[in-house]
Amino acid sequence: MNALTALGMAAALVLGAVVGWLLHASRTGERAARAEAQLSALKENEKLLRQSLTAVNEDSARRHSGAIGDQVSRLVGPLHEAVGALAQQVDHVERDRVRAYAGLTQQVEGMYRTSQTLSSQTGQLVTALRAPQIRGRWGEIQLERVVELAGMVRHCDFDTQVSKEGVRPDLLVYLAGGKQIVVDAKVPFAAYLDAAQDEDPEARERHLVRHARHLRTHVNQLADKQYWESFDPTPEFVVLFVPGDPFLDAALTADSELLEHAFARNVILATPTTLIALLRTIAHTWRQEALSEDAAKIHQLGRELYSRLGIVGGHLDKLGNQLGKAVDSFNSTVSSMETRVTVTARKLNDLDLYEGEISEVRAVDSWPRRTNLADLSASPGHANEAS
Repeated sequence: MNALTALGMAAALVLGAVVGWLLHASRTGERAARAEAQLSALKENEKLLRQSLTAVNEDSARRHSGAIGDQVSRLVGPLHEAVGALAQQVDHVERDRVRAYAGLTQQVEGMYRTSQTLSSQTGQLVTALRAPQIRGRWGEIQLERVVELAGMVRHCDFDTQVSKEGVRPDLLVYLAGGKQIVVDAKVPFAAYLDAAQDEDPEARERHLVRHARHLRTHVNQLADKQYWESFDPTPEFVVLFVPGDPFLDAALTADSELLEHAFARNVILATPTTLIALLRTIAHTWRQEALSEDAAKIHQLGRELYSRLGIVGGHLDKLGNQLGKAVDSFNSTVSSMETRVTVTARKLNDLDLYEGEISEVRAVDSWPRRTNLADLSASPGHANEAS
Protein backbone atom coordinates (compact mmCIF):
# COMPACT_ATOMS: atom_id res chain seq x y z
CA MET A 1 0.00 0.00 0.00
CA ASN A 2 1.55 3.36 -1.09
CA ALA A 3 1.19 6.84 0.49
CA LEU A 4 -1.47 8.03 -1.96
CA THR A 5 -3.76 5.16 -1.11
CA ALA A 6 -3.34 5.78 2.63
CA LEU A 7 -4.12 9.46 2.18
CA GLY A 8 -7.29 8.65 0.28
CA MET A 9 -8.47 6.30 2.99
CA ALA A 10 -7.83 8.92 5.69
CA ALA A 11 -9.83 11.51 3.77
CA ALA A 12 -12.71 9.11 3.40
CA LEU A 13 -12.72 8.42 7.15
CA VAL A 14 -12.75 12.14 7.95
CA LEU A 15 -15.53 12.73 5.48
CA GLY A 16 -17.56 9.95 7.01
CA ALA A 17 -17.13 11.35 10.51
CA VAL A 18 -18.17 14.82 9.40
CA VAL A 19 -21.21 13.47 7.60
CA GLY A 20 -22.24 11.60 10.71
CA TRP A 21 -21.84 14.64 12.86
CA LEU A 22 -23.83 16.82 10.45
CA LEU A 23 -26.65 14.34 10.39
CA HIS A 24 -26.72 14.40 14.13
CA ALA A 25 -26.74 18.23 14.12
CA SER A 26 -29.47 18.46 11.51
CA ARG A 27 -32.02 17.37 14.07
CA THR A 28 -32.28 20.94 15.19
CA GLY A 29 -33.70 23.59 12.91
CA GLU A 30 -31.07 26.23 12.97
CA ARG A 31 -28.24 23.96 12.88
CA ALA A 32 -29.72 22.00 9.97
CA ALA A 33 -29.17 24.79 7.43
CA ARG A 34 -25.60 25.26 8.51
CA ALA A 35 -25.02 21.57 8.39
CA GLU A 36 -26.42 21.38 4.90
CA ALA A 37 -24.17 24.20 3.73
CA GLN A 38 -21.18 22.59 5.37
CA LEU A 39 -22.12 19.23 3.84
CA SER A 40 -22.19 20.77 0.37
CA ALA A 41 -18.82 22.32 1.00
CA LEU A 42 -17.43 19.00 2.21
CA LYS A 43 -18.76 17.21 -0.84
CA GLU A 44 -17.10 19.76 -3.06
CA ASN A 45 -13.89 19.36 -1.11
CA GLU A 46 -14.17 15.58 -1.43
CA LYS A 47 -14.57 15.90 -5.18
CA LEU A 48 -11.54 18.11 -5.42
CA LEU A 49 -9.59 15.73 -3.18
CA ARG A 50 -10.50 12.77 -5.35
CA GLN A 51 -9.45 14.62 -8.48
CA SER A 52 -6.16 15.51 -6.81
CA LEU A 53 -5.58 11.91 -5.73
CA THR A 54 -6.32 10.65 -9.25
CA ALA A 55 -3.90 13.12 -10.75
CA VAL A 56 -1.25 12.15 -8.21
CA ASN A 57 -1.74 8.44 -8.95
CA GLU A 58 -1.53 8.97 -12.71
CA ASP A 59 1.62 11.03 -12.36
CA SER A 60 3.24 8.44 -10.10
CA ALA A 61 2.31 5.68 -12.50
CA ARG A 62 3.83 7.60 -15.40
CA ARG A 63 7.04 8.18 -13.45
CA HIS A 64 7.47 4.51 -12.50
CA SER A 65 6.22 2.90 -15.69
CA GLY A 66 9.48 3.58 -17.58
CA ALA A 67 11.69 2.00 -14.90
CA ILE A 68 9.38 -0.95 -14.50
CA GLY A 69 9.27 -1.41 -18.28
CA ASP A 70 13.07 -1.43 -18.50
CA GLN A 71 13.34 -3.91 -15.65
CA VAL A 72 10.71 -6.14 -17.20
CA SER A 73 12.49 -5.91 -20.55
CA ARG A 74 15.79 -6.98 -18.93
CA LEU A 75 14.07 -9.95 -17.27
CA VAL A 76 11.95 -10.98 -20.22
CA GLY A 77 14.61 -10.41 -22.95
CA PRO A 78 16.61 -13.66 -22.42
CA LEU A 79 13.39 -15.57 -22.03
CA HIS A 80 12.16 -14.13 -25.31
CA GLU A 81 15.38 -15.15 -27.06
CA ALA A 82 15.17 -18.67 -25.59
CA VAL A 83 11.57 -18.96 -26.67
CA GLY A 84 12.55 -17.81 -30.19
CA ALA A 85 15.37 -20.38 -30.41
CA LEU A 86 13.04 -23.06 -29.13
CA ALA A 87 10.46 -22.05 -31.72
CA GLN A 88 13.07 -22.35 -34.50
CA GLN A 89 14.17 -25.76 -33.22
CA VAL A 90 10.57 -26.91 -33.02
CA ASP A 91 10.07 -25.66 -36.56
CA HIS A 92 13.11 -27.64 -37.79
CA VAL A 93 11.95 -30.73 -35.95
CA GLU A 94 8.51 -30.36 -37.43
CA ARG A 95 9.91 -30.04 -40.96
CA ASP A 96 12.12 -33.09 -40.40
CA ARG A 97 9.15 -34.99 -39.04
CA VAL A 98 7.09 -34.09 -42.07
CA ARG A 99 9.84 -35.25 -44.44
CA ALA A 100 10.42 -38.44 -42.45
CA TYR A 101 6.72 -39.14 -42.34
CA ALA A 102 6.49 -38.63 -46.09
CA GLY A 103 9.42 -41.03 -46.67
CA LEU A 104 7.97 -43.55 -44.25
CA THR A 105 4.64 -43.29 -45.99
CA GLN A 106 6.30 -44.03 -49.33
CA GLN A 107 8.15 -47.00 -47.86
CA VAL A 108 5.00 -48.36 -46.29
CA GLU A 109 3.17 -47.94 -49.58
CA GLY A 110 6.02 -49.70 -51.40
CA MET A 111 6.00 -52.53 -48.87
CA TYR A 112 2.27 -52.79 -49.23
CA ARG A 113 2.52 -53.01 -53.01
CA THR A 114 5.32 -55.57 -52.70
CA SER A 115 3.27 -57.56 -50.22
CA GLN A 116 0.29 -57.47 -52.54
CA THR A 117 2.43 -58.58 -55.49
CA LEU A 118 4.06 -61.32 -53.42
CA SER A 119 0.70 -62.47 -52.14
CA SER A 120 -0.65 -62.57 -55.68
CA GLN A 121 2.39 -64.44 -56.98
CA THR A 122 2.26 -66.85 -54.05
CA GLY A 123 -1.37 -67.54 -54.80
CA GLN A 124 -0.54 -68.14 -58.45
CA LEU A 125 2.33 -70.44 -57.45
CA VAL A 126 0.13 -72.43 -55.10
CA THR A 127 -2.51 -72.73 -57.80
CA ALA A 128 0.11 -73.83 -60.32
CA LEU A 129 1.66 -76.39 -57.98
CA ARG A 130 -1.69 -78.08 -57.61
CA ALA A 131 -1.41 -79.16 -61.25
CA PRO A 132 0.34 -82.59 -61.44
CA GLN A 133 2.38 -81.77 -64.56
CA ILE A 134 3.73 -78.51 -63.15
CA ARG A 135 4.53 -80.21 -59.84
CA GLY A 136 6.41 -82.94 -61.68
CA ARG A 137 8.42 -80.48 -63.75
CA TRP A 138 9.25 -78.44 -60.65
CA GLY A 139 10.48 -81.58 -58.92
CA GLU A 140 12.70 -82.45 -61.90
CA ILE A 141 14.21 -78.95 -61.94
CA GLN A 142 14.92 -79.15 -58.21
CA LEU A 143 16.54 -82.55 -58.72
CA GLU A 144 18.84 -81.23 -61.46
CA ARG A 145 19.84 -78.26 -59.31
CA VAL A 146 20.72 -80.52 -56.40
CA VAL A 147 22.83 -82.78 -58.63
CA GLU A 148 24.72 -79.82 -60.11
CA LEU A 149 25.17 -78.38 -56.62
CA ALA A 150 26.83 -81.65 -55.63
CA GLY A 151 29.50 -80.96 -58.27
CA MET A 152 28.37 -83.41 -60.94
CA VAL A 153 28.41 -82.72 -64.68
CA ARG A 154 25.63 -83.63 -67.09
CA HIS A 155 26.46 -86.43 -69.57
CA CYS A 156 29.63 -87.20 -67.59
CA ASP A 157 28.39 -88.01 -64.11
CA PHE A 158 24.64 -88.19 -64.76
CA ASP A 159 21.93 -88.06 -67.41
CA THR A 160 18.26 -87.08 -67.24
CA GLN A 161 15.18 -88.70 -68.77
CA VAL A 162 16.99 -91.82 -70.03
CA SER A 163 14.52 -94.21 -71.68
CA LYS A 164 15.22 -97.92 -71.61
CA GLU A 165 12.94 -100.95 -71.87
CA GLY A 166 9.78 -98.88 -71.52
CA VAL A 167 10.80 -96.94 -68.40
CA ARG A 168 12.25 -93.44 -68.10
CA PRO A 169 13.55 -92.31 -64.71
CA ASP A 170 14.16 -88.64 -64.00
CA LEU A 171 17.87 -89.12 -63.29
CA LEU A 172 20.54 -91.74 -63.87
CA VAL A 173 23.73 -91.30 -61.82
CA TYR A 174 26.84 -93.14 -63.00
CA LEU A 175 28.91 -94.96 -60.41
CA ALA A 176 32.50 -96.14 -60.51
CA GLY A 177 32.90 -99.52 -62.16
CA GLY A 178 30.16 -98.87 -64.72
CA LYS A 179 27.27 -99.11 -62.24
CA GLN A 180 24.32 -96.73 -62.02
CA ILE A 181 21.80 -95.38 -59.51
CA VAL A 182 18.26 -94.49 -60.53
CA VAL A 183 16.65 -91.38 -59.00
CA ASP A 184 13.02 -90.39 -59.52
CA ALA A 185 11.43 -87.16 -58.25
CA LYS A 186 7.96 -87.13 -56.69
CA VAL A 187 6.09 -84.08 -55.39
CA PRO A 188 3.13 -85.05 -53.17
CA PHE A 189 2.11 -81.43 -52.65
CA ALA A 190 -1.68 -81.07 -52.83
CA ALA A 191 -2.55 -82.45 -49.39
CA TYR A 192 0.40 -80.62 -47.85
CA LEU A 193 -0.91 -77.32 -49.25
CA ASP A 194 -4.36 -78.06 -47.87
CA ALA A 195 -2.83 -78.69 -44.45
CA ALA A 196 -0.84 -75.46 -44.59
CA GLN A 197 -3.91 -73.39 -45.51
CA ASP A 198 -6.34 -74.97 -43.04
CA GLU A 199 -6.48 -73.34 -39.59
CA ASP A 200 -8.44 -76.15 -37.93
CA PRO A 201 -5.97 -78.46 -36.12
CA GLU A 202 -8.09 -81.58 -36.66
CA ALA A 203 -8.59 -80.82 -40.35
CA ARG A 204 -4.86 -80.11 -40.70
CA GLU A 205 -4.10 -83.49 -39.14
CA ARG A 206 -6.39 -85.22 -41.64
CA HIS A 207 -4.66 -83.46 -44.53
CA LEU A 208 -1.23 -84.55 -43.26
CA VAL A 209 -2.41 -88.16 -43.00
CA ARG A 210 -3.61 -87.92 -46.59
CA HIS A 211 -0.23 -86.41 -47.54
CA ALA A 212 1.60 -89.36 -45.97
CA ARG A 213 -0.74 -91.76 -47.77
CA HIS A 214 0.06 -90.10 -51.11
CA LEU A 215 3.80 -90.47 -50.48
CA ARG A 216 3.37 -94.12 -49.54
CA THR A 217 1.50 -94.64 -52.83
CA HIS A 218 4.44 -93.11 -54.72
CA VAL A 219 6.80 -95.49 -52.91
CA ASN A 220 4.74 -98.50 -53.96
CA GLN A 221 4.47 -97.33 -57.57
CA LEU A 222 8.20 -96.70 -57.79
CA ALA A 223 9.04 -100.07 -56.28
CA ASP A 224 6.76 -101.85 -58.77
CA LYS A 225 8.70 -100.36 -61.71
CA GLN A 226 11.90 -102.18 -60.62
CA TYR A 227 14.28 -99.88 -62.43
CA TRP A 228 17.26 -102.03 -61.43
CA GLU A 229 16.14 -104.72 -63.88
CA SER A 230 16.14 -102.30 -66.82
CA PHE A 231 19.40 -100.55 -65.99
CA ASP A 232 22.04 -103.18 -65.43
CA PRO A 233 24.36 -103.16 -63.54
CA THR A 234 22.37 -101.24 -60.94
CA PRO A 235 21.96 -101.82 -57.19
CA GLU A 236 18.57 -103.24 -56.30
CA PHE A 237 17.15 -100.00 -55.01
CA VAL A 238 15.86 -96.71 -56.38
CA VAL A 239 16.05 -93.24 -54.83
CA LEU A 240 12.76 -91.35 -54.45
CA PHE A 241 13.59 -87.65 -54.34
CA VAL A 242 11.24 -85.41 -52.35
CA PRO A 243 12.17 -81.78 -53.25
CA GLY A 244 11.75 -80.37 -49.77
CA ASP A 245 12.63 -81.51 -46.25
CA PRO A 246 9.31 -80.22 -44.79
CA PHE A 247 7.34 -82.49 -47.17
CA LEU A 248 9.09 -85.63 -45.92
CA ASP A 249 9.08 -84.48 -42.28
CA ALA A 250 5.32 -83.91 -42.38
CA ALA A 251 4.73 -87.33 -43.93
CA LEU A 252 6.95 -89.10 -41.36
CA THR A 253 5.15 -87.27 -38.56
CA ALA A 254 1.80 -88.57 -39.78
CA ASP A 255 3.13 -92.05 -40.72
CA SER A 256 6.07 -93.14 -38.58
CA GLU A 257 6.40 -96.47 -40.44
CA LEU A 258 6.75 -94.88 -43.87
CA LEU A 259 10.56 -94.98 -43.86
CA GLU A 260 10.72 -98.67 -42.94
CA HIS A 261 8.07 -99.46 -45.53
CA ALA A 262 10.14 -97.71 -48.22
CA PHE A 263 13.30 -99.62 -47.24
CA ALA A 264 11.40 -102.88 -47.40
CA ARG A 265 10.33 -102.04 -50.97
CA ASN A 266 13.93 -101.15 -52.00
CA VAL A 267 13.12 -97.44 -52.14
CA ILE A 268 15.31 -94.83 -50.45
CA LEU A 269 13.54 -91.60 -49.51
CA ALA A 270 15.85 -88.62 -50.06
CA THR A 271 15.47 -84.88 -49.57
CA PRO A 272 17.85 -82.26 -51.03
CA THR A 273 20.06 -82.52 -47.94
CA THR A 274 20.43 -86.30 -47.94
CA LEU A 275 20.69 -86.52 -51.73
CA ILE A 276 23.56 -84.01 -51.81
CA ALA A 277 25.38 -86.12 -49.21
CA LEU A 278 24.77 -89.26 -51.30
CA LEU A 279 25.90 -87.65 -54.54
CA ARG A 280 29.03 -86.18 -52.99
CA THR A 281 29.89 -89.62 -51.68
CA ILE A 282 29.48 -90.95 -55.21
CA ALA A 283 31.66 -88.13 -56.56
CA HIS A 284 34.31 -89.00 -53.97
CA THR A 285 34.13 -92.63 -55.10
CA TRP A 286 34.64 -91.46 -58.66
CA ARG A 287 37.76 -89.56 -57.62
CA GLN A 288 39.09 -92.57 -55.73
CA GLU A 289 38.41 -94.77 -58.75
CA ALA A 290 40.27 -92.33 -60.99
CA LEU A 291 43.20 -92.30 -58.57
CA SER A 292 43.23 -96.11 -58.51
CA GLU A 293 43.25 -96.25 -62.31
CA ASP A 294 46.10 -93.75 -62.45
CA ALA A 295 48.04 -95.74 -59.86
CA ALA A 296 47.53 -98.93 -61.88
CA LYS A 297 48.73 -97.19 -65.04
CA ILE A 298 51.77 -95.84 -63.23
CA HIS A 299 52.53 -99.32 -61.92
CA GLN A 300 52.25 -100.82 -65.41
CA LEU A 301 54.42 -98.10 -66.92
CA GLY A 302 57.00 -98.68 -64.20
CA ARG A 303 57.12 -102.40 -64.99
CA GLU A 304 57.53 -101.67 -68.69
CA LEU A 305 60.25 -99.08 -68.05
CA TYR A 306 62.10 -101.45 -65.74
CA SER A 307 61.97 -104.23 -68.32
CA ARG A 308 63.06 -101.98 -71.17
CA LEU A 309 65.95 -100.64 -69.14
CA GLY A 310 67.11 -104.24 -68.72
CA ILE A 311 66.90 -104.87 -72.45
CA VAL A 312 68.81 -101.67 -73.27
CA GLY A 313 71.36 -102.59 -70.61
CA GLY A 314 71.92 -105.94 -72.29
CA HIS A 315 72.48 -104.27 -75.60
CA LEU A 316 74.91 -101.80 -74.04
CA ASP A 317 76.77 -104.64 -72.36
CA LYS A 318 77.09 -106.47 -75.67
CA LEU A 319 78.29 -103.27 -77.30
CA GLY A 320 80.86 -102.85 -74.53
CA ASN A 321 82.12 -106.40 -75.08
CA GLN A 322 82.42 -105.72 -78.79
CA LEU A 323 84.29 -102.51 -78.08
CA GLY A 324 86.62 -104.44 -75.77
CA LYS A 325 87.33 -106.96 -78.48
CA ALA A 326 87.94 -104.14 -80.93
CA VAL A 327 90.44 -102.61 -78.47
CA ASP A 328 92.23 -105.97 -78.17
CA SER A 329 92.41 -106.28 -81.94
CA PHE A 330 93.63 -102.68 -82.20
CA ASN A 331 96.33 -103.25 -79.59
CA SER A 332 97.42 -106.50 -81.30
CA THR A 333 97.65 -104.66 -84.60
CA VAL A 334 99.67 -101.87 -82.99
CA SER A 335 102.03 -104.39 -81.40
CA SER A 336 102.47 -106.24 -84.68
CA MET A 337 103.09 -102.97 -86.49
CA GLU A 338 105.72 -101.92 -83.96
CA THR A 339 107.58 -105.22 -84.12
CA ARG A 340 107.31 -105.95 -87.81
CA VAL A 341 106.59 -102.84 -89.87
CA THR A 342 107.88 -99.85 -87.95
CA VAL A 343 111.35 -101.42 -87.43
CA THR A 344 111.89 -101.88 -91.17
CA ALA A 345 110.62 -98.35 -91.88
CA ARG A 346 113.08 -96.87 -89.40
CA LYS A 347 115.95 -98.70 -91.07
CA LEU A 348 114.96 -97.04 -94.34
CA ASN A 349 114.90 -93.71 -92.53
CA ASP A 350 118.43 -94.33 -91.30
CA LEU A 351 119.58 -94.55 -94.97
CA ASP A 352 118.21 -91.00 -95.51
CA LEU A 353 115.87 -92.15 -98.19
CA TYR A 354 112.87 -90.31 -96.74
CA GLU A 355 112.48 -87.15 -94.74
CA GLY A 356 110.53 -86.97 -91.50
CA GLU A 357 109.78 -89.51 -88.81
CA ILE A 358 107.06 -92.09 -88.64
CA SER A 359 104.44 -91.20 -86.07
CA GLU A 360 104.20 -93.55 -83.16
CA VAL A 361 100.98 -95.48 -82.89
CA ARG A 362 100.01 -95.98 -79.25
CA ALA A 363 97.98 -98.81 -77.86
CA VAL A 364 94.61 -98.12 -76.19
CA ASP A 365 94.76 -98.55 -72.42
CA SER A 366 91.05 -97.72 -71.63
CA TRP A 367 88.40 -100.41 -71.67
CA PRO A 368 84.59 -100.01 -71.95
CA ARG A 369 82.84 -99.82 -68.57
CA ARG A 370 80.44 -102.65 -67.87
CA THR A 371 76.85 -101.67 -67.02
CA ASN A 372 74.55 -103.39 -64.51
CA LEU A 373 71.40 -102.73 -66.52
CA ALA A 374 71.64 -106.13 -68.09
CA ASP A 375 70.87 -107.66 -64.70
CA LEU A 376 67.42 -106.00 -64.74
CA SER A 377 66.22 -108.15 -67.60
CA ALA A 378 67.00 -111.26 -65.60
CA SER A 379 65.06 -110.09 -62.48
CA PRO A 380 62.06 -112.19 -61.36
CA GLY A 381 58.78 -111.01 -62.83
CA HIS A 382 60.42 -109.30 -65.80
CA ALA A 383 61.73 -112.24 -67.81
CA ASN A 384 58.75 -112.09 -70.15
CA GLU A 385 59.17 -108.38 -70.86
CA ALA A 386 62.94 -108.83 -71.37
CA SER A 387 62.39 -111.47 -73.99
